[in-house]
Amino acid sequence: MPTELRLAFLGCGFITRVHSGHLRSLRPGVSCAYASRDAARAEAYRVRYSGFASFGDYDAAITDPRVDAVVVAVPPRFHLELVLKALAAGKHVLVEKPAFPRLEDYVTVAAARDAAARVVLVGENDHYKPLAVRLRGLLADGAIGEMVFAHFTTIAKRLKSAEDWRNDESMAGGDAFFEEGIHWLHIAGSLGPRITSINGFRPSVSREGPDRRAKSMMVAFRYDNGAVGSLYYSREIPSLFRGLRLSKLYGRDGVISFESNGVALLARGRGLPRLIFPGFVDIRGYKAMYRDFKGAIATGATPQMSLERAMDDQRLMDQVYATL
Repeated sequence: MPTELRLAFLGCGFITRVHSGHLRSLRPGVSCAYASRDAARAEAYRVRYSGFASFGDYDAAITDPRVDAVVVAVPPRFHLELVLKALAAGKHVLVEKPAFPRLEDYVTVAAARDAAARVVLVGENDHYKPLAVRLRGLLADGAIGEMVFAHFTTIAKRLKSAEDWRNDESMAGGDAFFEEGIHWLHIAGSLGPRITSINGFRPSVSREGPDRRAKSMMVAFRYDNGAVGSLYYSREIPSLFRGLRLSKLYGRDGVISFESNGVALLARGRGLPRLIFPGFVDIRGYKAMYRDFKGAIATGATPQMSLERAMDDQRLMDQVYATL
């Protein structure tokens, strides 16, 4: 594995701050540069996070020989163009999720990735978070026997401001469920059993206030092992205890109850109940995601969150909206 991976963030917004904060603990193995259409903003990020360079436009970062890989952290509308430019310049790519609004875009990028012989990882950090890893392990070990029901709840009142780009579906690629709910759709579909059919149900849409998006969705689905599930998503409904949400997996031999953010889970099945704290150090999975990215670049292996894995999520998302 290379001693240092030099990343350039394309975009200096909220999610770049989140990534940069987590990457501090991976030094000296990872160093960062920052690019923005606002050169002063890029330089401010470089100073704040001790980066090795700043750029006043994205093309300059993409073509800089010091940069090994780029992190595409701009609104989804611009993802395809920047990913293709980066691959053409010989850079590896981590692209934020949702990566692209259309399945055809994934196919286009996969062809460019193969031609360039570079790694593309879709930034689904929830795939790597300790909660998801522990849930997959418990199901694989038969902790609750054969799964019958899966119920996921991610509800909070987190409204966007009027000027937020997510209010513009042409920028975000879709409504709130598409832009953010896709993370939970991935969790539901990545536990082991595969989702084979899915339907979306959207409640009445409120356009009042500055956050004008459709902000709620319920989906129902069937797994290939015969289990069925539901996902309740909303960003307009107050949640219990300011963000704590409870989800459950029901099996014929027990139940796994877990706090949806990943704080703790209770497995009740064969033997004594187990209260498990999956892990607070990397509770959102960002560090594990970047380790996977760096390892895939070093070894030529396929990253866990490959384009192909993300395409499975996109197919499910397409079915959700096709059935509304």
